[in-house]
Amino acid sequence: VQLQASGGGLVQPGGTLRLSCAASGFSLDDYAIAWLRQAPGKEREGVSCISSSGLSTYYADSVKGRFTIYRDNAEKTVYLHMDYLKPEDTAVYYCATDRALGRLCSKWAARKAFGQLGQGTLVTVSS
Repeated sequence: VQLQASGGGLVQPGGTLRLSCAASGFSLDDYAIAWLRQAPGKEREGVSCISSSGLSTYYADSVKGRFTIYRDNAEKTVYLHMDYLKPEDTAVYYCATDRALGRLCSKWAARKAFGQLGQGTLVTVSS
């Protein structure tokens, strides 16, 4: 079971990035997927979550209206599209899942640890 995040990079404030989370070794259809981030010197925090069907999505208040999560189960990939990026969005971004998250993003925002946490991708927002 493996999750791999990619797509990070350096972008100017107000810019756009799209992160990808590729799954292997398990059936992505059975799991909700969460995105988390960790900025230097700060705790890991939940950013967004999408249910296994893709019909339900959730966002942290800090990214609501700017980030969009969606998934392509056929391609076994979950995406996080980030618009209007701010310097405070700078962090390592991770995708994660486990049985406790279930199909419906159970308690996703409160959790900092997951059974499956992919290798992160660095997003730097700076001019």
